[in-house]
Amino acid sequence: MIVGVPKEIKVREYRVGLAPASVRELTARGHSVLVEASAGVGIGVSDADYMQAGAEVVSSAEEVFARSELIVKVKEPQLQECALLRPGQLLFTYLHLAPDPEQAKALMASGATCVAYETVTSATGGLPLLAPMSEVAGRMAIQAGAYFLEKPHGGFGVLLGGVPGVPPAKVVILGGGVVGSHAAMIASGMGAEVWVLDRNVDVLRNLWKQYGTAINTQYATQDAIEQHALDADLVIGGVLVPGASAPKLLSRDLLPKMKRGSVVVDVAIDQGGCFETSRATTHDEPTYEVEGVIHYCVANMPGAVPRTSTFALNNATLPFVLALADQGEAALRHDPHLRNGLNVCRGHITHAGVAGSLAVPFVEPMTLLG
Repeated sequence: MIVGVPKEIKVREYRVGLAPASVRELTARGHSVLVEASAGVGIGVSDADYMQAGAEVVSSAEEVFARSELIVKVKEPQLQECALLRPGQLLFTYLHLAPDPEQAKALMASGATCVAYETVTSATGGLPLLAPMSEVAGRMAIQAGAYFLEKPHGGFGVLLGGVPGVPPAKVVILGGGVVGSHAAMIASGMGAEVWVLDRNVDVLRNLWKQYGTAINTQYATQDAIEQHALDADLVIGGVLVPGASAPKLLSRDLLPKMKRGSVVVDVAIDQGGCFETSRATTHDEPTYEVEGVIHYCVANMPGAVPRTSTFALNNATLPFVLALADQGEAALRHDPHLRNGLNVCRGHITHAGVAGSLAVPFVEPMTLLG
């Protein structure tokens, strides 16, 4: 199969779909890999590195899309990239379609078979291709929050860990999954007062086993969320409903009652955000203020550390890339976990969560895959 890797074009996105080591694995199995020139510059990888791994470097994204049978990316295709897709072509990348009907419509019109990293599952019920970026984003959420809590950056002027004689900042983390657990690790390591709220008692129990009294846990009733948000210095939103829009946990009406200069970091923004006042921002303009509360809602947070993120992502995606290259659509028929990643196929939405969020018909994948 011919596998194509275009350069990412989303604002401040430096990650790349395949690292040279992944290219080498593909070429060793007889596949051809086309990499757009300069695709790896953002992670410190040259065109020569790709050629040494066995790739052919081509001059444009148009050539990558035109010649390739499988496209491997990182971020959701922009509309000009959707226009380059064709019927029968495989696309493997993050899609986050629930809050993005325009992209969904473009992918449906393309006729391509589109597999989303974020809804591929594991035998244990996890999301193995979302997990590495959630780990990065959870850690980065605390860094970003600490930065924007500083007075010169608009914040309340609070040091996350405090100092002897002065209490630390209060960090409230909504969701104790991958994002939340990694955010809790960094926040507690910096000496903050950490509260993690979740509706799954087993999740809270595991956090308690892992961190003991270094963090506090509480069942996430709406009342508990609101009460903790009122005196929080930093709130991290890390909830996830696979494929579907994120639930809104903080209302606009609550913001005037929160601390002026407090910060909210919405890691769920790729799925529409879990705060009512959230809207996607970029690394160029990462924040905005509503009722005195600073909102950090960057939709590709891990793109700020692209080298770490690319290698972490490739560690997880490579087995699936190899399966798709070896078997084509048959890989989707044979592997139910990979098939759970199928969001768009032959003009139809094939993931129930995505279809529900977009209010469009859901088509069972196997009816299209045969």
